[in-house]
Amino acid sequence: MIEIVSTCIIILSVLLIIYHHIGYPLLLKWAQHAKPIDDIAVKPRQYSSGMSDKELPTITLIIPAYNEQQWIADKLRNCAALDYPSDKLNVILACDGCTDNTLLLAKQVAQEKSCLSLSLEIRDFKKNRGKVAVLNDVINTVDSELVALSDVSALISLDALLVAAAQFTSKRLGVLNSHYCLLEPGSVGEASYWKYQSKIKLAESSFGSTLGAHGAFYLFRRRLFQPLANDTINDDFILPMQIVANGYIAKQDNRIVSLELEHADNAMDWQRRVRIAAGNMQQVLRLKRMLHPHYKGIAFTFASGKALRVAMPFLMLIALIGSVSLAPSSSVFFVLALLQILLYLFALIQLVLKANNKLLNILAYLVSGHIAGMLGSLTYLFNDNQTPWKPIGSESKFKENHHEN
Repeated sequence: MIEIVSTCIIILSVLLIIYHHIGYPLLLKWAQHAKPIDDIAVKPRQYSSGMSDKELPTITLIIPAYNEQQWIADKLRNCAALDYPSDKLNVILACDGCTDNTLLLAKQVAQEKSCLSLSLEIRDFKKNRGKVAVLNDVINTVDSELVALSDVSALISLDALLVAAAQFTSKRLGVLNSHYCLLEPGSVGEASYWKYQSKIKLAESSFGSTLGAHGAFYLFRRRLFQPLANDTINDDFILPMQIVANGYIAKQDNRIVSLELEHADNAMDWQRRVRIAAGNMQQVLRLKRMLHPHYKGIAFTFASGKALRVAMPFLMLIALIGSVSLAPSSSVFFVLALLQILLYLFALIQLVLKANNKLLNILAYLVSGHIAGMLGSLTYLFNDNQTPWKPIGSESKFKENHHEN
């Protein structure tokens, strides 16, 4: 009996691995073709004011910053170049206890001729408390119809707010996500991963709503905001999904582009993926109610895309160990074991030798991502609540996006 149960668990693990990596993306692709998403047309404003400007919603663009002197000038100039009525847009730069020249540079750029029309408010918090504390404080003080959140190192397409305003004419829309691009990907695997994630997010809408957002740039209705728990890791997933849980939808519009300027080296990328994996575990546990059939298509995508992602490294381990243990007595499991060993061996060789091969790069990035996923999940589960999660990367970074989400 025990042997039968063990075999069933191994087979189920293998099937779920195949489903998550191949079946689910194909299903999303099919659904997207069967139920195409109609984007609301945008009337070009071309920086010319007119009567139609009165109908546009007010927007507060909040930019949390901790030691971002490398990017702050480009970010504020980008904000000043956005095509949106100046009396409808307010930008808040929230400096979270910066110890570098971020604040000084921001004040200098604000005086440049090209930025004088920008309604910019700089809030200088003396103590570094973390992104979530800053967001809770600042969002609770604004009264605009829409709130946009953006990372300092991400530039926004110039008509992004006009496109967003058109989308939010739909009363059901609660969150709008941008198309995230890397100016300089760290590897072929990373570039392919983000292209894949963008396609997934677009297709998720066919089942009711995209899941989460990307901290580089997204918008939501101010009245739907709920304060985040102080220990929230992936705030750009939890915040949007709290809105979705209340009956609204989240959507991605690829006409809105957020371009990431910062290049992450291998060490930064690894540490960030571990932290994000911890956030993935946290969000599945805290939003487990969204697995209820009441949420229909959203429950399906949340289970298939997010819950399974958290479980995936453990399922892969079960499948590998189980296949190897049954290989001597079964030709089927012998083949499965051999295939898994070869895939992991190729990934390991690629990680060590770094050959110039696109398929091997993608395989290595995928496998290393699942290893980071296991490490992050276990760290979150066994991390004592008194030990806070630290930001990853250079001193200038304190954003942690849900890559994966």
